[in-house]
Amino acid sequence: MSSTPTAAGARSGRLTLLVVGLCWLVVLFDGLDMFIYGSVLPHMLETGALGIDPDEAGDIGSYATFGMLIGALSSGTVSDWIGRKRTILASTVVFSLASALCASAGSLGTFGLGRFLAGLGLGGLLPSAITLVTEYAPRGRGALIVGSLMTAHQAGGILAGFVALWTGDWRVSFWICVIPLFIGVPLAFLYLPESMTFLRAKGRDAEARALADRYGVAEPAPKEKRAAGADRWGAVAALFRGGLWTQTLCFWLASFGGLLLVYGVSQWLPSLMRASGYDLGSSLGFVIVINLGGIVGMLIGGKLTDTYGGPLITAIWFGATAIGVYALSIHMPLALTYTVVFLTGLFLFSAQAMIYATVAARSDDDNRATAVGWTSGMGRFGAVFGPWLGGRLLDTGSNTAGFTAFALAGVFSLVFVSLTGLLSRRSGTLGSGTARPLSPAG
Repeated sequence: MSSTPTAAGARSGRLTLLVVGLCWLVVLFDGLDMFIYGSVLPHMLETGALGIDPDEAGDIGSYATFGMLIGALSSGTVSDWIGRKRTILASTVVFSLASALCASAGSLGTFGLGRFLAGLGLGGLLPSAITLVTEYAPRGRGALIVGSLMTAHQAGGILAGFVALWTGDWRVSFWICVIPLFIGVPLAFLYLPESMTFLRAKGRDAEARALADRYGVAEPAPKEKRAAGADRWGAVAALFRGGLWTQTLCFWLASFGGLLLVYGVSQWLPSLMRASGYDLGSSLGFVIVINLGGIVGMLIGGKLTDTYGGPLITAIWFGATAIGVYALSIHMPLALTYTVVFLTGLFLFSAQAMIYATVAARSDDDNRATAVGWTSGMGRFGAVFGPWLGGRLLDTGSNTAGFTAFALAGVFSLVFVSLTGLLSRRSGTLGSGTARPLSPAG
């Protein structure tokens, strides 16, 4: 097959757009499912649905994030074993069916089980989707592509706020979260290509060649095939070889603080703002606005990260997040509060996304999903702790303490992501092969 470089580049761009578009759709549903609980929670607490109270609400939020922890830790290794596409499909099926269980739950225990199972799918989807789009991203645009993908997560949060306002019924809201089973799964099954980089890394050269011919794009360079056992466990061990263990642990700790912030604020923002004196409509409006800020932040953060490097931009983003979250503890005029919420969202969600982008860019082809999955999975300990902490602090009647605790988490992540920048000067990859820096500064 012969073609001009311009034509080949256009076809490659269309393939990237296809992959990012389909992954964007399933991540949109992921965001909807993740944020829907926080959006319907104020109504559930007011009506005492299933006998829920703030203390139990925090526990249930932690069930979901504990499920995400397990899903993230396992999905990266599974994705590096069976493929990105299969893991994405399986994860979407799991969280869609779990939403049906929540919608039909007759007891708080069944509802909590549904949220835990949803967490397994939600935690499993993102590492695989991030890895897949990274492997189809044009060189030097990895963080921007990841940021573009993650706008879907925030769009899902906005959609969750509108769904909660529109339905006014938590059961109907969860039934809506079953829709991905009938839209996202069939489309991804039919049209989402497997990663050619993954196929090459597994020695499945004929499949990679067929996929490249199908879309009229260049094949990635062939990779040496490794033994199955080495594929499964060597990918994890590679994160600690040489001096990489310190960088790996710093990314994990930064992810812990980042996901504590993301999930703690996402679940408890409406309730904390309600406790600060805002009405229910405004409190749900804050969910929409903070996610709008998140969409803008993903695009800005991705572009700046590709230019100036992940550690620098992510550290600045976490510092700004800490300031914004703490400012929300101060009761301000409504218009000013909306502005602060928007700016906080701009930095909050993209700070964590840029950790993933940096890890993905510095990893090898045969352990990239494992590196991203374990960074996400270890960070899920923070995601488990954040909703639990928010529930305990809200139960004491101190909304100021909640905002202060979340702001301190931002400072915590700032410190450790800054350390990754220092350590990267000594070792520029999380894998065992050639470094793939995000930018000259990254």
